[in-house]
Formats: sequence, structure tokens, C-alpha cells
Amino acid sequence: MKLYQYALTATVLLATSQASHAQAFEDKFRQLNDDKFRSPNVYRTASGAPGHEYWQQEADYHIKVQLDDENQSITAQSTITYTNNSPDTLRYLWVQLDQNRFLKDSIGPQSNSTSKPERISFSRMESMMTQESFPAGYELTEISYDNGEPLSHYVNDTMLRLDLDEPLESGESVTFNINWAFNIIEADVLGGRGGYEYFEDDGNYLYEMAQWFPRMAAYYDVEGWQNKQFVGNGEFALEFGDYRVEITVPADHVVASTGVLQNPNEVLTSTQRQRLELARNSGEPVKIVTQEEALENEKEGTDDTKTWIFEADKVRDFAWASSRKFIWDAQGYKKNDTDVMAMSFYPEEGNPLWERYSTASIIHTIEHYNDYSFDYPYPVAISVNGPVGGMEYPMITFNGPRPYVDEESGEKYYSARTKYGLISVIIHEIGHIYFPMIVNTDERQWTWMDEGINTYLQFLAEQKWEKDYPSWRGEPRNITRYMASANQMPIMTNSESILQFGNNAYGKPATALNILRETIVGRELFDFAFREYAHRWKFKRPTPEDLFRTLEDASGVDLDWFWRGWFYSTEHVDISLDKVHLLTINTQDPEVEKAWQREQKEQEPTSLTTKRNADVNYKIHQQPHLADFYNENDEFTVTNADRNEYQELLKGLNEEQKAMLENGSNFYVLDFSNKGGLVMPILLDLHYEDGSKEHVRIPAEIWRRSPEQVSKLLIRDKTLTQVVIDPNWETADVDTTNNYWPARAVPSRIELFKRDDRKDSLMERYDEKLKSDDES
Repeated sequence: MKLYQYALTATVLLATSQASHAQAFEDKFRQLNDDKFRSPNVYRTASGAPGHEYWQQEADYHIKVQLDDENQSITAQSTITYTNNSPDTLRYLWVQLDQNRFLKDSIGPQSNSTSKPERISFSRMESMMTQESFPAGYELTEISYDNGEPLSHYVNDTMLRLDLDEPLESGESVTFNINWAFNIIEADVLGGRGGYEYFEDDGNYLYEMAQWFPRMAAYYDVEGWQNKQFVGNGEFALEFGDYRVEITVPADHVVASTGVLQNPNEVLTSTQRQRLELARNSGEPVKIVTQEEALENEKEGTDDTKTWIFEADKVRDFAWASSRKFIWDAQGYKKNDTDVMAMSFYPEEGNPLWERYSTASIIHTIEHYNDYSFDYPYPVAISVNGPVGGMEYPMITFNGPRPYVDEESGEKYYSARTKYGLISVIIHEIGHIYFPMIVNTDERQWTWMDEGINTYLQFLAEQKWEKDYPSWRGEPRNITRYMASANQMPIMTNSESILQFGNNAYGKPATALNILRETIVGRELFDFAFREYAHRWKFKRPTPEDLFRTLEDASGVDLDWFWRGWFYSTEHVDISLDKVHLLTINTQDPEVEKAWQREQKEQEPTSLTTKRNADVNYKIHQQPHLADFYNENDEFTVTNADRNEYQELLKGLNEEQKAMLENGSNFYVLDFSNKGGLVMPILLDLHYEDGSKEHVRIPAEIWRRSPEQVSKLLIRDKTLTQVVIDPNWETADVDTTNNYWPARAVPSRIELFKRDDRKDSLMERYDEKLKSDDES
């Protein structure tokens, strides 16, 4: 880019923004209360806090469940007490039947679109065929009031409506029974958030049980009943309650579960109980069930059963896992109001990764999430290795990465991707116990409110694990390709309508929050505001407006422009440095100014015609008498009239004004254009002729009156040699090639390859020797 140089007349008014354009003005800083936010009320305040009449429902469960290890199925009986804390009268209740998602006629599989395939993997074909034939879904064997009288109901795909005999008034409770059974899916085949894994080598099963019981749907002030069907992406909206769950499994199984074990004397050996006590104050994980004990346990099954009883208070869900293959380790962690037993359950196939990293990752997560939100309030935090790649529930998570076994040597190996993938997924899923298991957002409506927020905190925790931890999401530079891509939807899009799910619901909101913390608000202010949000909405159900309002309320920073651009639009960041103008003060002294003007003229390139006429014998040279005054003088000649005018000017100036004419500073005007549409601060590195450098941060508000083009005046005594926009790549600018003055070449590499001239013919393939079975 060229440096445009001008003399600056003292009477000129400098403008730092471009003239307005003819097209309609778009106000990027319009307040969201005008067109996006719901009006505050007694339930949710304008500050983002719960209102003085905030309410939420409660659902308490007593469940007895029996696992059939021979047939991979469960039967269960539940008693549910539902309390109506709303001001409304309810004539019916809605219950989630998530296992019905696997019925071939359910809305999920029926709404999947498939193009005509040319190739299908064996695993995909197995999944498709199983979907057609597997006897999935709930068998509801009884739905009745607590007195045994039938309770009228209607099954609508993945939702169950209970039609009450008597309306449930505000403040009243109703107790009813739901008994059911279902066949457990093979998780790797049908791709569920729970299911079983079969180990062919030893003939054993590992069960991760989630969405396994009919769960009360959420009812709240913003949406009423959240009874959207379970299509697949949008997860869950649930109510807090107290649970007592009795899990009957084969006697040689080990069970991991939400809640606290109530009958350890009946299901654990004295050695296991002693090890648990030792683990509570240990500085490292203690094996409750060792690898040797787990391998021995795999060898023989049993027809005997044991019932493990767990209780959990103030949780919105309940999950468990069971297998005779489990190794079990534990380590206590205490700090401030957190007193938790971190525990990991995994088969031998998970080692050596799991015994080294799982429980350590749990504790690391709790340490750092506590710093950024609130003290972990539950007594246990569990990581289970099984067929589910990554899923979260109160106090328990399912995490998938394992080493692989080399087929020839039988040795176990793992890649760096697997190692860091395990650490990251445990951080992520344990983090979900905070968001949304405690800060109870409506996942079926807004996936990003738990996934995006949690991915942001995951990034912060990962960066405390080791220097240059290979975080997948969080860094602004990692989201630029997505933000410049087509077929996007705004972050504020319902979970089932998102097009690029991972980037939209995880990556972009996580990056946005990180940019707020590092670039817009600052760490101290943002951390305070985010902790305020977490404390305000702990064990409550916030909406997006509650988050946005709280972060503004607690930080004192107006962020409506940021929410509008990052969350309500698909615009991207691309700020271009178009021109740099250098202006210096016009002293109005003709001796100085005419010389300056002559110098500028002489710097212009000589025209091609003049160059080629260099040897011409001009007429005026042939006849010198033709030369006159104007051949000796030009527009740069200083006249007495010029000198007189200058003296008259000086007479009318005071000493301060005269000094201004002698100001030797450089006035740089930088022209910027907003090519991506998303307004952001303009961050600059200024490089000077003397080798020094200066960092300048221009706030986003510079775009208020001209969101497409702005100019900024910088007054410096030094001479600029280079300007760089966003030198630290902190704004997610998608095109850095227009961030430099002067423009720079874009480096790249050319890879050379050797052409493969080998021929492949039917004749050669026909003559190939047929391999024996031993050679295959």
C-alpha cells in the first residue's frame, strides 16, 4: 500500500471517519432490548439475575432397576413425585421417552436425509440394518397413581403426556408410578449416548446407562413445557430433584453411578472399603479394584445378583455404568467448599492411559472450574471408559479414548491425539457437571449455552495443563475458516436447525467468550462477571438473555454490539488497512512551503515521453532569445507578494498559534474498511524508523457511525515504517493478507512429486498368483 503524503493546512478540520454512503445505515450498536431480548419481569430481571418471584419445578424419583446381562435388557419400576412450583395450574404433565429415539419410525431416523451412496462402510451398513430390525424403545408396563389407579396417558413418539384426573394447582404435588422395560442398544452400532459394549475376546459386556428412565420434561416461565421431540442433536431439559436408585446387577459386576453408595457393606469387600478410605486423603489415585483383580473377575460369570443402592440430592438426571471388567481407582480432593471423591472406572483395554490420566484429569478440571465458576458441590465425580465417546450426567461422565493394540505384536500404543483427546474429553465432560448439570440450561433449545460455555472453560483448563497444550477450540485463529465459510447459521439457532454443529455450538461461542475475556473486557473484569453468572444461576435455569445481561451488568461494559455480531449474525471479522496518509503541518512560510512543493513534484516519475526525448535539440535551445521570465520561474518561485502575505498572517497570530505552525509532528491518517461486517476493535502494531514498536488498541465503538469504513488519526513524532492489524491474531480476522502496510508477500511452499508411471492392466492382474489361505 502506498503512503499518501500531504501538507496539512492549519485551518483544515481533520475528520476521523469517512463520509456517509448513500445506502441505508445499519446500526451495529443498536441495543438488543429493542429487537432481540424479552422484557425483564418478576422472574428474570434486567440485570440478568433471577427475579424475586423466580420459580422452578421439582421431580423426585425412587427407582428399582434390574439389569439382564444375558439378554442386554433392563426392567424397572419407578415412583415419581412431581411438585408444581409454578403459578400455573397444570392439567397434564410431559415426560421424556428418549429410548423411543431408536424406533425406526421415530422422528429422528425418519427425518435423516441420505444422498445416493456409491460406497458404504460395513459398520454403517450394520447400523442401517440394525435400525430396521432392533426391538428398541420403551415397553411401558404400568402407569398409575401411587394408589394403584390407572393414570391416563398418551405416547407421542419420544414424549409421554400424563393426563391428570385432577388439575395440579400451584404449590401442589402428585405422585405416580411408571414401570418399564427396554432392550439396551449396542452403542457402537446405533450411536447412542448410552448402551453396551461387547468384548469378543473374553465374552463380557460393559454397560453405560443413560436416558434409561422416563424423565420429567422441563416446564418454565420462558418456554412453558419443553416438549420438543428428541430428534438427536438437541439434548435435554430437566428438573432438579432427589433420587434413590436401587440397581440390581450380576454379583461380580462393579457399578459406577450418580450419587453416593448407601450400602457399601453389602456390595464391597472389606478390602475395597479400606482402599476407599485410604483414597479419600491420598495424594494420588488408589486402586479400589486392581487390574489383576479385574482380569480375574472377567473369567467366570455368575447367576447371583447384588443390589447397589445410590442416593443423590439436587440433581437433574441420573446415569450409571456396570461391568465385571472394571478397574476402579479413586482419589479425594478437598478445597474450600469442595469435598469430592474423584473416581475412574475402566477395563484393562483402557490402560496404560486411563490409570495415568483419568482421575488426574478429573481433579484438574475441578480445581480450575472452581476458580472460574463456583466450588464443586457434589460428593463424587466419575469418569467411565466405555463405548460412548463423551457424555455427561450429574457426578458421572462417559469417555471413550483408549490405546490400540498392534495386531502383529499384541503391544498397546497410543498417539498424541489419543492422549490429549482423553485428557480433553474428561475435562469437557466433567466440566459439564457444572454446565448444564448445575447451571441448568435448556439444551434442547440452545445447545451452545452448555457446549459453548463449557468448551470455553475447557480451553482455560487445558491451557493450565501444560504450555502449548494442543487445544482444538478456543483460540481465535482456529475458528476463522468456519467463520468465512458458507451455509452458516447464527449461534442463536435452535439445536436441531444448526448446519455445522461442532463449530456453531462449540467452537464459535467458546472463541467469542475467550475474545471477550482476553481482548474486549479483560481478564479481571470478565472473570468476575462470569463467576457472577455462575453463582446467580447455580441450580437454576438461565436463558441466553440472562447470560448476556449478567456479563454486562457485572463488568460494566456495553456488549450489545458483540452479542449482535457474534451470536445473532453470521458475519465475520475482516478488517482491512486500505491506505496510510502522512500529513505534516503547512508552516505557510513561502520559503519553506514552495521548496516542499518542489520536492514533492521532483519525486514524481519522469514521463516516458520526456525520457525518450532526452536527446532532442529543443527549439528554445536553438533560439535562446525565445526564453523569457516564465522559463526561469515556475509555480514554486517565491514572490514578494507571498512574503508579504506570510508576514500579515503572522501579525494576526498569538505566540501559541505561531508555535503550532512550527510543529514538526507526523499526522498519520489510517483508512480501514470492514469487509467481513462484524465490528471489532482495531488492534495495531506500529513500527518506527528507529526500530521501536508501539501497540495501539482502538475500541470497537469507532465503527458506531460508519460500520463499513473508518479513518483514524495518529499523531507521532517518529516516522512510521510498518503497520500491522491484529498482530497477535486475537480477533479471529479471517484474512490477514490485508492487515499490513506496506503489503507483504504471502509465503507458501510448492511440493514436488515424482510421477508414477507404473501401468495397471487386466492382463497383469489376471496373471497374478492366487494366494493361499496362509498367505492372505
